[in-house]
Amino acid sequence: MRAPETVLGIETSCDDTAAAVVRAGPADGRILSNVVMSQDRLHAAYGGVVPEIAARAHAEKIDLAVEAALAEAGLDLSGIDGVAVTAGPGLIGGVLAGVMFAKGLAAATGKALLGVNHLAGHALTPRLTDDLAYPYLLLLVSGGHCQFLIVRGADSFHRLGGTIDDAPGEAFDKTARALGLGHPGGPEIEQLAKAGDPARYAFPRPLLDRPGADMSFSGLKTAIMREIDRITLAGLDIEGERAHIAASFQDAVAEVVAKKTEAALAFYLAEGPARPAIAVAGGVAANRTIRSRLETVAQKAGVDFVAPPLPLCTDNGAMIAWAGIELMGLGQRSDFALAARPRWPLDTAQAPLIGSGKKGAKA
Repeated sequence: MRAPETVLGIETSCDDTAAAVVRAGPADGRILSNVVMSQDRLHAAYGGVVPEIAARAHAEKIDLAVEAALAEAGLDLSGIDGVAVTAGPGLIGGVLAGVMFAKGLAAATGKALLGVNHLAGHALTPRLTDDLAYPYLLLLVSGGHCQFLIVRGADSFHRLGGTIDDAPGEAFDKTARALGLGHPGGPEIEQLAKAGDPARYAFPRPLLDRPGADMSFSGLKTAIMREIDRITLAGLDIEGERAHIAASFQDAVAEVVAKKTEAALAFYLAEGPARPAIAVAGGVAANRTIRSRLETVAQKAGVDFVAPPLPLCTDNGAMIAWAGIELMGLGQRSDFALAARPRWPLDTAQAPLIGSGKKGAKA
């Protein structure tokens, strides 16, 4: 009987340098190690991720992350069968650092090279954690992306809708900055909102009056900025309102996401899946208010709800390693012409949600 594949996963698409070792079992994946080296401290003073700083930090830390992941797994490079790496989408400097490092490892060891779509890593995480059967409905919600996908296979995705402008994570970051909070904004907003009244401000819920599963968060973000300006110009106590603004903003995002999930779920269930399920993945999936609303939607529809553990919602190497294992199972490998891609939509059969430009589709 052939031993299960063991894959090293490398993730450098944004501001976390991550490496992990995952072994495929008979029915699920076993995470042997999962190392994430955060860059939050490096970017904190700028209120957001600085691409040049991120790329340099990846180049400095990637060998240390891989070494730590192998040590934690109790393996050396001879004990792995493949090297999976995020080849896009993401900040091109970071993606390039990971791809070049992975190519070097694969060339030196003769191991299989597997270029992985970062979004596919998030999309397939529920199969790593919960052995979720295809097809399932996925809400991929993160700092740079937000879309509903029917996941039919490791390389088969059908997009039902998504954000037509800012991703929720971006809206969280910009709102946090306007409120004088730190970066990343998601955890900061969630913590502050605990002390606030979500009904204090009636912020807009964009596109809820329109059918379909598309979302918009740009107008909500603008409304927050205007309210902060109004309070400040009126000489009122902005400090006393920060928690209420955070709570009202978070509630607006959660309601939009929940309502649009209902619409996407209707499209998905019309296909008659044998084991209907909805999963959520991506950094914003760590928000407990949003998770709770989605779980309620799933319960009302009578479908299973899957949310990976919080550390596997944010960027990590384990999801890339698992995606590599699934691609290996399909007989796929990458050659050394593998290129770093700043843009790489999962569903290439549809027009991109956000304009493609010269470098290709964004999402």
